[in-house]
Amino acid sequence: MAVSIRLAKASLSYDDRAIEKRVGLILLATDQSSEADFARLVGLRALTPRLAEAAAFIRPDQDIDAICFSCTSASVVIGGDVVQAAIRRAKPNVPVVTPGSAAVAALRALSVRRISFLTPYTVETSDPMAAFFATEDFVVDNFTCFGLEDDGEMPCISRESLIEAAVAATSPEAEALFVSCTALRTASATLEIESHIGRPVVSSN
Repeated sequence: MAVSIRLAKASLSYDDRAIEKRVGLILLATDQSSEADFARLVGLRALTPRLAEAAAFIRPDQDIDAICFSCTSASVVIGGDVVQAAIRRAKPNVPVVTPGSAAVAALRALSVRRISFLTPYTVETSDPMAAFFATEDFVVDNFTCFGLEDDGEMPCISRESLIEAAVAATSPEAEALFVSCTALRTASATLEIESHIGRPVVSSN
């Protein structure tokens, strides 16, 4: 059964800075490409060929216990098995964790099946997320997205906006809420969201 994905009605507020460091870009007056290229969202599947190369740079001279691929939507769109296979080409003996597989494990550990969903993504990016969780035997009874196309906006969503949207996204029938996207600063708001909705919150980070 197809999941109906709705856009959040709440207006979002943004913090000035999501992270401590930002890069300024100095352009020639005739350069009409660089800024757009920096901002352009690369298709998620385009990440696949670079995964092994990226993994090879992680502590090449030391053992590590696990590698986490930190993009929920990409791990679902590309496929967890594909992500793991690509990374294991560089790190064959290291367990690979994706946010999608971790979320499934967390929800199962909580013994919940009926969930509500909140993402910052567009409807088009949210569709594969809904389909993935359906194939993992979860019932998604409410799916809300912000409809954001700019990755740069996602980490700047204020804590207050996130809490308000999470509360609104949780249906009365849901046993838990999943907040998707490692760029969202959900971890710091989880306890407050749980106090409002009276049920567990699982997030990408």
